[in-house]
Amino acid sequence: MNYTQTLEFLFNALPAFESQGAAAYKPGLERVAAFCKHLGNPQRNFFTIHVAGTNGKGSVSHILASVLQQAGYRTGLFTSPHLTDFRERIRVDGEMIPKQKVVNFVDKHRDKMQELDLSFFEMTAAMAFDCFAQSDVEVAVVETGLGGRLDATNIIVPVLSVITNIGLEHTDLLGDTLAKIAAEKAGIVKKSIPVLVGQSDTRYDAVVEQAAAAAKSRVVYAEHEFACEGQEPVAGGQRFRLRRTRDGRPFDLELDLAGTYQRHNVVTAAAAADLLHEETPLTISRRAFVEGMRSAAANTGLRGRWQCLGEAPLVVCDTGHNPHGIACVAEQLRATPRARLFCVVGFARDKDLAHILPQLPADAHYLFTQAQTPRALPADELAAKGAIYGLRGETVADVGAALARARELASPDDMIFVGGSTYVVAEVL
Repeated sequence: MNYTQTLEFLFNALPAFESQGAAAYKPGLERVAAFCKHLGNPQRNFFTIHVAGTNGKGSVSHILASVLQQAGYRTGLFTSPHLTDFRERIRVDGEMIPKQKVVNFVDKHRDKMQELDLSFFEMTAAMAFDCFAQSDVEVAVVETGLGGRLDATNIIVPVLSVITNIGLEHTDLLGDTLAKIAAEKAGIVKKSIPVLVGQSDTRYDAVVEQAAAAAKSRVVYAEHEFACEGQEPVAGGQRFRLRRTRDGRPFDLELDLAGTYQRHNVVTAAAAADLLHEETPLTISRRAFVEGMRSAAANTGLRGRWQCLGEAPLVVCDTGHNPHGIACVAEQLRATPRARLFCVVGFARDKDLAHILPQLPADAHYLFTQAQTPRALPADELAAKGAIYGLRGETVADVGAALARARELASPDDMIFVGGSTYVVAEVL
């Protein structure tokens, strides 16, 4: 098979959450564990940091990978979903897995994948572990796909577990309360391995602490370790002033990512890097941390986080797509100076729109659209749901055409926002 045929096999022969939604979700670790055993358990050949959470886990994973690269380690990074290229999911020192490696892996192991009836995500995680082992990776940052306890990545034994935050998401699969979702996320806690919580919350802290106590693991709260005392935009990103709690030491940092919500991710990444340096075999100097933060997106290819796509009018996209993420997006939209606001939005049909749509600004003109995926909510249905919450505008079913229409309507001092779904952002990128 060539690369195109290989991708067709992966997306069509194996259940993929991206196209099928919950129907593709296969909880349990037995299949992926059996497949990794078949591969020689490559996930045991390098140190790992395991990152879960409702929002921010992608940014935190990319920042940590960049910092580890700057510290001189050959670094693997496994994230999902991808935006425009499947290979974005698997990187070594920022470089995507070569197409030929994807082809060779599938050619060699296709029969076993089908025999075990692997999901798309299980196969992808195992491919990442195999790629990292074959590439002599020393440390890998591994982001969970969905939840934690039954996520395919949970066969690793990391040196640090990170839970960025917990909000309502995938309630049909993870539970309908924060406590139930927290129990699933806290499933990544391993025996005697510290777990770092990015954003503390009285509604779920006790659940994480209970899981940690059962595993004889220590819970560290990032906000207790570092305080963010200042944040301001700069060309190409933003500047932060952090202060480490235990000794009062200040850290002046730049991050090549926009978005005010990144302050939480910077604090989480700072606490994680500090903990890795202090309590694991990994050594991370202050210089590596500062330089890794400054070039996080450049080093790791991160896109779609409050990313500017144009000026006059300002065009910004963001992949926030659940109630917690949309709340951050809405806050940023309110804080951004502009005349009129145009929002090009589309959502997957399984999203909790009753908790998402009321958060969006009612003074915007909406271009309701839909991405080219079976999971997309039809644009006219989205428009009807939006009207219930006072969101007005027009329906343009094609994402590219919707953005073109917004540009046609907008004046130079207006703003266009593109988002609601990762798939919508992927199509404009």
